[in-house]
Amino acid sequence: MDEIALTAGVLYVIVLLRAGGTFAVGWLAGAGVRRSRFARTTSSVKFRRAERAIQRWGSPVVAVSFLTVGFQTAVNFLAGSMRMPLRRYLPALFVGGAAWALIYATAGLGVLGVLRRLFAERTAFGVSAVAVLLLAVCGLVVYRRRRAVPSPGDTAADES
Repeated sequence: MDEIALTAGVLYVIVLLRAGGTFAVGWLAGAGVRRSRFARTTSSVKFRRAERAIQRWGSPVVAVSFLTVGFQTAVNFLAGSMRMPLRRYLPALFVGGAAWALIYATAGLGVLGVLRRLFAERTAFGVSAVAVLLLAVCGLVVYRRRRAVPSPGDTAADES
């Protein structure tokens, strides 16, 4: 249990620094945009309405974003760039970050324990499992790249 508590504590500090830093970078980027040639866009009625909605109702989204993969950085950056007040952002950061740290500490330590046992008791099976996993990831990358490249027939149809 001490190992989980220590891991969760370290992960909690990491997520607070990372997400808080992303929020701060978003805040600075938003300030820069407000002083740039896009200032007219950020002062429009629609933008102000969206900004007020995020400032008021964005806290639950920030907290829940920590339960997703890849979405939390965008949410924290957007919360900063849209000037979510710290009194709303910080509680969401603390709650969401705690959930993230606990999930990753328990699940992460569980997976590491299984891998440790697998390699200690059945090394050949462990090496085979890692090789299959790497091949699957490589196959997925190749598949996605091939789908992303348009075939010569597709470009000709688009120009018509």
